[in-house]
Amino acid sequence: MEEKKTLSVGNKAPDFELRDHLGKPFRLSDYKGKRVLLSFHPLAWTSVCAEQMKSLEANKENFDAVNTVPVGVNVDSVPSKQAWANELGIQHTRLLSDFWPHGAVAQNYCIFREKDGFSERANIIVDEDQTIAFIKIYEISQLPEIEELLRFLQGEEATTEW
Repeated sequence: MEEKKTLSVGNKAPDFELRDHLGKPFRLSDYKGKRVLLSFHPLAWTSVCAEQMKSLEANKENFDAVNTVPVGVNVDSVPSKQAWANELGIQHTRLLSDFWPHGAVAQNYCIFREKDGFSERANIIVDEDQTIAFIKIYEISQLPEIEELLRFLQGEEATTEW
């Protein structure tokens, strides 16, 4: 049986470039010197994913205060993500499309669910030096706790790994 590849806290974060919901490019390496929260969610247009993205949007000032750029990432297409962002009232949070090659970023981060065709629900924090500082995978039906992420970013919580 083939051993599953994993990423761990302390690993170099794989660089990538994806288009956001407005069609603009987002390259991880452009954010060296800032922290980036990669908030993976399985599919747009679902209630838990909507709440997950709305929590990023609602906490923009809190993320700004800890030098962190939050982005939502999933396999939906740019037009779908744009319509969804409009529906949710997302104005500041970039929603990235990992549509083609299908799920390539999720695969590089070892969280693609091959049998389902989408990523795990996961939060990965990349630090200022492009190193993975935090990884947490949630049950698909579980809404990630935004306060846990903010506590970690404020230095109040130990490193988490899966």
